[in-house]
Amino acid sequence: MNPSLSGWIPKFLTLFPKEKILLKNKGSKFFYEALKSTGFIYGFSVDSVLKLPTNRLQLTTDEYTKINLFHALLFSFFINNPNANNNDAIDSIIAFYKLFEKGKTSFLKKISFSKSPTDTLEQLFFSRLQEINSVFEKNTASLLTYALLYIDVLSFQKFLQEEANIDQLRNYSQNYESTLIDCCFLALQAKQNKTRDDEQLIDLYQSSKEFVLETHHTSLKQISQSFSNFNYFEKKYILDLCTLAVWEDKKLDQSERGFLNQIATLMQFPSNFINQNIADIKQFSEKNNTKIKLFEYNHPINQLYKNAFETVKLLIIRNSKRLTQELLESKELLILLGQSTLRNLSNEEKKKVKNQLLDICKTVPSLTIFLVPGGSLLLPLLIKLIPALLPSAFNENKIEK
Repeated sequence: MNPSLSGWIPKFLTLFPKEKILLKNKGSKFFYEALKSTGFIYGFSVDSVLKLPTNRLQLTTDEYTKINLFHALLFSFFINNPNANNNDAIDSIIAFYKLFEKGKTSFLKKISFSKSPTDTLEQLFFSRLQEINSVFEKNTASLLTYALLYIDVLSFQKFLQEEANIDQLRNYSQNYESTLIDCCFLALQAKQNKTRDDEQLIDLYQSSKEFVLETHHTSLKQISQSFSNFNYFEKKYILDLCTLAVWEDKKLDQSERGFLNQIATLMQFPSNFINQNIADIKQFSEKNNTKIKLFEYNHPINQLYKNAFETVKLLIIRNSKRLTQELLESKELLILLGQSTLRNLSNEEKKKVKNQLLDICKTVPSLTIFLVPGGSLLLPLLIKLIPALLPSAFNENKIEK
């Protein structure tokens, strides 16, 4: 299953019947913990709740995020509508997003609803991830990358359980998001030893429109007034993200633990909740050998380059066999690429490399990204990744990691 191509939703539904989607009725708390173990709650999906069949593709964080978001929405729908079918679920999810964003300039305005429901939903998820992680976003929420996507699931549950109108849904989502972000930044401020990045993020938050207009909460005492209206999962989600906010250095000082204990008490959670949250995030980061961060801010140009590099890398990996064959058949190009590791190529040689690479890209449909206007600017990224595809003899000085 390839979540970057059309048809992945029908494939998912073919692979997993309703019983598996509901995890054999193990309950909502079990599903939440399973979802957290994939990294979705932390905004960094590295797996899916349901194990996919052996796949030659190495799925990306974005692709796993799509799968987990869809599964979480399906789970919520079937918990509330046990006798419904897949078509009912898809129609309900689309109706939710249409209602939720009605009248706004949003990602839904980019979507045509004239296609099949599954096509529409696939395009919707793609646009939703693009919007929430846009490098051009100016608001505070954009610093949390995909960590806010679970709010979609919570809002969808409100949509299913209550006859909420558009204003009620928007108010709920905005108020809950505001409370969540306020809690996370208070957690960040509670750190005894703040890094330069921490200080920069706090300054950025305090200069945001929401802070200036005083629509934020300045203390846990103020925030706690909202907790009484939240259910178990709404509070648990906030607690998980607050734990993540102070976890970057992989240790908790006294003030950080004190903050977490205080917020857990205000939420009326038992004292062992914090220890379990810390154990969960520690296990996730160690198991996946990755450093996860709740807040992430990059300069738009740096973020744009990073996104372009990851896109090119993914395309090359998934087309490596075809690309390798084409490269091996282009002897002059191989010679020039090999010489480029030893000396600077002349302008004429660089032009030859560029033209021959573009010719190869024409033969591999997925690499036509390099042929669009401005696409040739990505060629250095392609050249950078090519040596890894070729036989070791191509680069005699390559040191194996």
